[in-house]
Amino acid sequence: MIEPSVRIARAAVFAIFGLNGFLFAMWVVHIPAVTDRTGVSHSMLGMFILLMSGGGIIGMRVAGPLADRFGSRALVAAAAVAASVCVLGPGLAVGPVSLASALVAFGFGNGALDLSMNAQAVHVEREFRRPIMSAFHALFSGGAMMGSLVGVLTLRIGMDPRLTLTLATIAGLSITAACVPRLLPHSAPEHETARPAARAPRRVFALAALAFGLLLAEGVAGDWSALQLREHLDTDESTAALAFGAFSVTMTAGRFTADRVAGALGRVAVVRYGALLAVVGFLLILVSPWVPATLFAWALCGLGLSGGIPQIFTAAGNLGSGTAATDISRVVGIGYLGLLAGPAMIGWLTALIPLTVTLMVPLAIMVACFVWAGVVAPPEQRETPDPVNGGTGSSGHCIS
Repeated sequence: MIEPSVRIARAAVFAIFGLNGFLFAMWVVHIPAVTDRTGVSHSMLGMFILLMSGGGIIGMRVAGPLADRFGSRALVAAAAVAASVCVLGPGLAVGPVSLASALVAFGFGNGALDLSMNAQAVHVEREFRRPIMSAFHALFSGGAMMGSLVGVLTLRIGMDPRLTLTLATIAGLSITAACVPRLLPHSAPEHETARPAARAPRRVFALAALAFGLLLAEGVAGDWSALQLREHLDTDESTAALAFGAFSVTMTAGRFTADRVAGALGRVAVVRYGALLAVVGFLLILVSPWVPATLFAWALCGLGLSGGIPQIFTAAGNLGSGTAATDISRVVGIGYLGLLAGPAMIGWLTALIPLTVTLMVPLAIMVACFVWAGVVAPPEQRETPDPVNGGTGSSGHCIS
């Protein structure tokens, strides 16, 4: 029997994930307006976005140990307030220096919120006693969609971005105030010290490598899918945009269904067969001469990649090391480097080979993720060799 407080906490975490997606989308939709007002070029904006990403990674690394010490609920409160306030910064920026500073601050707050809300989600999932992590990530996507719609609407009616972002800040603070008291207080799981601490760093490294690969492929799909379709099949821009749309739709839908798959087959199956779907998708993209087949292939990639990262977060938060949030921060931080490195790597390779051929890189990485998916299972239930420790286990159908 699940206690009412746990169900209420799940709803609160849903709202926090949605808020995170909403705030990030509010920045993204206002990029053209902000760059016009601050006089920032596209190349300079790219550098600033890298700074924002760096701020996000630092925010994750700082928040991890603090969440272990003070509890994820306290860190969610602090990080959600910071992200809600800092999303206004780009709207108030008047030049390159102020915009860069605002983006670093927003990245830091967003990264800290990303880490702390996932640590709280692991806590809630543990109390729920069945997989629910993917649904949380689906709510992030839903919040991002809502933020995009709100941003487009306010821009269309001519609302000043500063007013829109101010209202977003107020909404964020209100949601935070309503949700934080309903989150679960920090408590150590029963198995917190059940496993040798020396094994945890090796497991963290293995999970981080898997996250790096999955997020690298996701970053490549997000940044290059539309351009690949346009260049490879000579389509117009509106048709090319459907490639990213197909990827995004199945990514979101897959996150809403991955928990049921994990509950029935185990989280290893979600990662392994998701990677296999992505392999099929990338293979089809390489050989497809038709637009419908290529769109279907990108949709396969989205579906395949949708459930893997939530399973890795769950695994990282249940290593039994006594520092669950710190473990998550290390895994997520390295994983997000893949999200940044993937698109950049493809860009460099296009100077040597055609864009479509470069997709052999994420294809090969997805094959590796298929092979090493067993690292997301608890050690006693691993069914495949892990790249750090070797050895095998008996079953991959774990749903802890």
